[in-house]
Amino acid sequence: MLDERVQRTEITEEDWILGPPTAPVTMLEYGDFECPHCAMARPVLEGLVAENPEMLRLVYRHFPVTTVHPHALMAAEAAEAAGAQGQFWEMHNMIFAHQSQLAYDTLRACAVAIGLDVARFGLEMEEHVHLPQVRLDFRRGVRDGVNGTPTIFINRLRYDGPRDHVSMLAAIVAARKAAHGRVRGAA
Repeated sequence: MLDERVQRTEITEEDWILGPPTAPVTMLEYGDFECPHCAMARPVLEGLVAENPEMLRLVYRHFPVTTVHPHALMAAEAAEAAGAQGQFWEMHNMIFAHQSQLAYDTLRACAVAIGLDVARFGLEMEEHVHLPQVRLDFRRGVRDGVNGTPTIFINRLRYDGPRDHVSMLAAIVAARKAAHGRVRGAA
C-alpha cells in the first residue's frame, strides 16, 4: 500500500541507481547491509527492475542502524569504496551474500572476489574516505522520515506494504498509472 508520507529528498546523479535513469517509476530503498529484512527484499526489488527494464529503476541509499547492526556502517563504507571503482552493485550483492560475516576480512575478500584494486580499497577503508557519503545518505533518510530498514518509496510515496513480488508489482503499476495520468493531464 502506498502511504501519504512523501520522500522529501531529491534523487541525484550521486545516488546508486540500478535501471534506466529515465524510468517512469523510481523505487528508493534505504537499506542496511546487516538487516535480514533488507536481504529478503533485495532479490524482489532487483528482480522487478530486471523484469521491467524500461519502466523501473532502483535507487539504493545507506541507512545503517548501528545500534542493532554493528557491522552495517563498515559494510556501507565498503560498498561506497567499491562504487568509487565502478562496482557498487557487485559489492552490494557480495555483502548481502555474506551478511552473517561482515568483519573487515570478509569485506576485503569480497573486494578481491569482484576484482577491486585491493590496496586502494584498504586505504580508503582505513581512512574512512567514504564515511561522509554514508552519513549524507543517513541524514537524507532521517529527512525522508526513515525509522527502520528497509524503507521503500515508490515515486516519492512511502510504501509500507508486503515486500513480495506480487504486492510490489501492483504498487509499481499503480505508481506508473498515476505518473502517466499526471503527464497526460498536464498539457
